Amino acid sequence: MLHVACGNRRESACPACSGTYKRDARQLVRTGLVGGKGIPESVAEHPCVFATFTAPGFGPVHARREKNGRVLPCRPRRDASKRACPHGRDISCPARHADDDSRLGRPLCSDCYDCYDYESAVVFNATAGDLWRRFTTYLPRQLAQLAGVTQRELRSLVRLRFVKVAEYQARGVVHFHAIIRLDAATDDDTYAPPPPDWTASLLAGAIRTAASSASVTADIGTTGRTLLVRFGAQTDTRVVRSGTGNALTRNAVANYIAKYATKSAADAPGLPAYRLRSPIELEHLRCPPHFRRLMETAWVLGYPKWAHCLGYGGHFLTKSRRFSVTFGQLRTARQNHRRTQRHPDGELDPWGRQVSETTVLFLGDWHYAGSGYQASDAHALALMSAANARAAG
Repeated sequence: MLHVACGNRRESACPACSGTYKRDARQLVRTGLVGGKGIPESVAEHPCVFATFTAPGFGPVHARREKNGRVLPCRPRRDASKRACPHGRDISCPARHADDDSRLGRPLCSDCYDCYDYESAVVFNATAGDLWRRFTTYLPRQLAQLAGVTQRELRSLVRLRFVKVAEYQARGVVHFHAIIRLDAATDDDTYAPPPPDWTASLLAGAIRTAASSASVTADIGTTGRTLLVRFGAQTDTRVVRSGTGNALTRNAVANYIAKYATKSAADAPGLPAYRLRSPIELEHLRCPPHFRRLMETAWVLGYPKWAHCLGYGGHFLTKSRRFSVTFGQLRTARQNHRRTQRHPDGELDPWGRQVSETTVLFLGDWHYAGSGYQASDAHALALMSAANARAAG
C-alpha cells in the first residue's frame, strides 16, 4: 500500500497539506503585491486596494464589537421593548463577548430559531459566487464613470487584476476578502504601472459603488419565491501601501489572505469535512443547533451537494489570470527542487536507467483504496495519535 498526500487544503482535515497550501497561497498573493518568481518588483508601486465584502443581516446574532480598543456590549437593553423575537422573548444581550465565546454568531433567541432567516442565509451562500461575478462586471463600468472615460477608453488604458478568498463568519455566512490592483493596458500584457491619474483612491471609490450596485435574483428552492441577493452595506476598502511604517502593508495583507485560505465551515466544532449522503446523517452530527439548521435548510432548498458547506459551493481562493503566479507553477518549482535535492546526478529507474519526462514505467496494477477518514471521531483519534507520536520523539 502506498500512502500519498491527500492535498486537502482544510486545516481541520489535514494540517500537513493545509500548511503547504497556506504557504503556496501566501506566495501567490505576495508575488502579486511585491513581485518575485517572474513578476517584476515594480508592481509594489501599482494602485492596490484591500476590500472586504460582507453579507447582509439575516437576523440578530451574538457579536463582538470594539471601539477604540474597548469591547462594547453585544446588544444593550436601551430599546428592550423592541428587542423581542416573534414569540415575545427578549433577545437583548449586555455581555461583552471574548474572541473565543461559543455564542458568537448564534441567534440571540436560543429556544426559537424563527427570528433568523435561514433560507436567505443559505441562498446567499449558494449564490455568492454569482454575486462576485456580477461585481466584477460592474467594477470596470463604475471605474470608467468615475474617471470620466468610456469603457473602450478604459480598456485601452488600464487592466483590473484581483485575488479573492472566501471566509466564513461566525454566523456561518461567507464573505469575501479581495486584493484589487490596477495595471497599465499593454499589448504584451506586461506588468506596467498605470497612468498617474489612476489612483488607489479612485479604485476604492469604484469598488464601493460597484459593490452596492451588484445584485442577483435567485429562487428560494421550490417555494416559488425569489430573493434579491446583494452584499451588505459595510463594504470596507483600504489602500494597500509599500514599506513597513503603514498599518496595512503588502506583506501583512498576504499573510492575512493566506491565513483564511485554509479555513472553512468545517473548521467549526462538529461540522463534517465531507459531503453528506442523506438527511439522516444530520441527526448524528454533534454541532451547534444553528449550523445544523443551516445544513437542513440547504438540503431542503436543493443544495444537498453543498449542505456540509452551509450552501456555499464556490472556490475558496480565486484570482484573475495575470494577477501573479499560479499554484501549478509553484508546485512544479517545488517538485523540481526536491527532485534535484534527492537525485543531484539525475533520477534513475529501478533498472538504473535515466528517468526523463518521456519515460514511461509500468510498475503494476494499482487500485484506489480510499481518502482520509469517513467519521469525525476516527479523524480526531488519528490526529491525537499523530500528536502523541511527535511528542514522544
